[in-house]
Amino acid sequence: MSENSYDAALDLLRRLNPSHVSQNLLNLTKLNPEISEDLLSSVDIPLGTATDPQSNRKFLTCDYNRDLDSFRSPWSNEYFPKLDDDESYKPTGKIRELEIKLNNAFDNYRDLYYEGGVSSVYVWNDEESGDIDDGFSGVVLIKKTNDGNEWDSIHVIEVIKETASTFEYKITSTIILSLQDDKELNLNGNLIRQNSKTLRYENELSHIVNIGSFIEDIESNLRNLLQQVYFDKNKDIVSELRSVVDLDQVQQDKLKHKEVIDALN
Repeated sequence: MSENSYDAALDLLRRLNPSHVSQNLLNLTKLNPEISEDLLSSVDIPLGTATDPQSNRKFLTCDYNRDLDSFRSPWSNEYFPKLDDDESYKPTGKIRELEIKLNNAFDNYRDLYYEGGVSSVYVWNDEESGDIDDGFSGVVLIKKTNDGNEWDSIHVIEVIKETASTFEYKITSTIILSLQDDKELNLNGNLIRQNSKTLRYENELSHIVNIGSFIEDIESNLRNLLQQVYFDKNKDIVSELRSVVDLDQVQQDKLKHKEVIDALN
């Protein structure tokens, strides 16, 4: 892979309209297939949605649950469309049990905090036995759509064992925000932050509590940051460009202000 081509592709994506990132990424992978794998793993795009025909429940699709052109459902642990390849990854043992519990926990979290939307959690590790005693990796996905506006939360998790009673939780969080209006508003962008904590561990339930409370804090901080970066800043810019006060009144106020300053001088 050409390092220059990869850096140039990332630089180009930063300058293009973020609302078209999926199509732009596809065009770049077609233009230079050698960097497609690295681009797909490093560039976050809005989450897709599919339906598990076995459970009739929706789940989210991304690069973390994809194999070829199929996506694994966290509800049935099957790939849709069906794959003939028996070597496709499917978690087993404690990993699968943890994945099921995390999906149920974040399904409740999504319902309470988002009042709608879709959530999915995928967990994996390098152990064929599906053990989680030495740590694991995973991703928590949440998507909310309303009248063409979209919020995508992507939390990539790495859990590393430190001692018998402590684990380190590293989370890379990405928020992809898309706000659109037929007349005036078209706001798109993303925010990426990395966080880590060392938390106590007693049993498998500790992982669910630790991950859930950590992501709850992260999302609260990111929402506040988005409020400051996007909305408050956008309001300041609009206020500078357009005033609700009559222009003549503004000029008179400025003239009076100047007269006061001159008198003081």
